[in-house]
Amino acid sequence: MILTLFFLGFATCSYSQIEEPTDDFWKHVRFGGGLGLSFGDGFFSGTVAPSAIYQFNSRFAAGVGLNFTYNKQDDFFRSTIFGGSTIGLFNPIPELQLSSEFEMLNVNRKFENSTFENDTYWYPALFMGLGYRTNNITVGIRYDLLYDRDKSIYADPWAPFFRVFF
Repeated sequence: MILTLFFLGFATCSYSQIEEPTDDFWKHVRFGGGLGLSFGDGFFSGTVAPSAIYQFNSRFAAGVGLNFTYNKQDDFFRSTIFGGSTIGLFNPIPELQLSSEFEMLNVNRKFENSTFENDTYWYPALFMGLGYRTNNITVGIRYDLLYDRDKSIYADPWAPFFRVFF
């Protein structure tokens, strides 16, 4: 009986220490990402890139993202690309969005019947972007400050973007 009263008293004291959170974290989290498909004469490319941001206030947000891409050109090459990114967003006015994004991708390229060598490497990219925002959609352009023509998975350091967060 003493043991039961001890556990009951302990449980009551423990329960009284639990506080309800004063700020709901999940109310400030927004999810988004990208899906991409491209195909043509013997070519296929598919991308899945989910992301999430935390909206600190109406002007600032920061978050993380993942990226997986598969490419294949018949009788030439195949590649898999995966990695992650961190992003910071700043809205000086509601319609204008400035962004900074660091992306680190693992690139694995295999060539078939070619003089090119197979290779696997990590590729960093640091994007600075400018976009027009309306509600949860932003359209704009970004520039890769670390662009390397021989290693980048992108054809050009300038890239348009279409960003949606819910």
